[in-house]
Amino acid sequence: MSYVEVPGAQVPIRMWTDPATVEDVAMQQLRNVATLPWIQGLAVMPDVHFGKGATVGSVIAMRGAVCPAAVGVDIGCGMSAVKTSLTANDLPGDLSRLRTKIEQALPVGRGMHDDPVDPGRLHGVPTAHWADFWARFDGIADAVKFRHERATKQMGTLGGGNHFWEFCIDDEQSVWIMLHSGSRNIGKELAEYHMGVAQKLPQNQGLVDRDLAVFLADTPQMAAYRNDLFWAQEYAKHNREIMMALTQDVVRREFKKARVTFDEVISCHHNYVAEETYDGMDLLVTRKGAIRAGGGEYGIIPGSMGTGSYIVRGLGNAASFNSASHGAGRKMSRNAAKRRFSTRDLEEQTRGVECRKDSGVIDEIPGAYKPIEKVMEQQRDLVEVVAHLKQVVCVKG
Repeated sequence: MSYVEVPGAQVPIRMWTDPATVEDVAMQQLRNVATLPWIQGLAVMPDVHFGKGATVGSVIAMRGAVCPAAVGVDIGCGMSAVKTSLTANDLPGDLSRLRTKIEQALPVGRGMHDDPVDPGRLHGVPTAHWADFWARFDGIADAVKFRHERATKQMGTLGGGNHFWEFCIDDEQSVWIMLHSGSRNIGKELAEYHMGVAQKLPQNQGLVDRDLAVFLADTPQMAAYRNDLFWAQEYAKHNREIMMALTQDVVRREFKKARVTFDEVISCHHNYVAEETYDGMDLLVTRKGAIRAGGGEYGIIPGSMGTGSYIVRGLGNAASFNSASHGAGRKMSRNAAKRRFSTRDLEEQTRGVECRKDSGVIDEIPGAYKPIEKVMEQQRDLVEVVAHLKQVVCVKG
């Protein structure tokens, strides 16, 4: 579909979904964002749903301002995927051993490595600027500097919630590795700190929603936020690089006879800020639950833990600020999912997938998410499908 325009206070709201299907609280958040005096455009993806301050699944373009809540608390959260030389015929009938090995390699939940991972011992991880990256930690907000040791040990960890690692098979029977994670607790704490700072600034008094507080260009607060924001986005990128390398090593060992090789890794943020130019205007584009889909750019759009995912190529649609959805999007809250579904439902909906099937992951059950096929149909003018993947192993936090 093409987008539908809904009137907004400062700019029209461009929606790649039927406005009537968007929950009332999410629709109100979109209208709130459209009241901000700095906004230049608002694009809404088909996986849109209620979030903190701004909806998940929205692209907000502002001039001379940025809203920390419109980034999300997991700064730099995103996806990585890589095609392997393995095929479905190379896989054993029982994949539980592989899942166990991956769970041993990747700390999940609040877990961390006993010692920081040395990228120098991993295949394919660039190390040229590693020391400089960590040296820049000294320049981030004083409020989180005491987290340095934890941040180093959480580099290369999956986390919890909707984060995952998967072994997938595409329609041509090739095997892929795919993972989803972000900047871990250090990004979350930086986000929450700066949200608090922004809410106290003069320009944010009297906003329709205090969670939409912004930083303005050419102010010390904006400079501090940008420094920490871009560092956290880089942390998230490195985190996925380390995890991908760790799990590639596991796959090499588990399939030693196959002499596994890997294509180039595809990686994309879906909670982040980018400096981009549209119609000759320099803008700060915030994607919260959205990926960049510039012409020819590769991206990853996952479904739920039992349905499948898509590797895509962007079509460069400027009306969406070169963006597309970040996934299927939730259709019910985590608490609602826990009330609605049982472990038996989880077992049924993840049949054929080697994964956790206990009460601890019921909130991630496929039934709590929108149908990924419909989401893809609604953004045919934003991306083209390169590969359709179906998971056979899923590691959850």
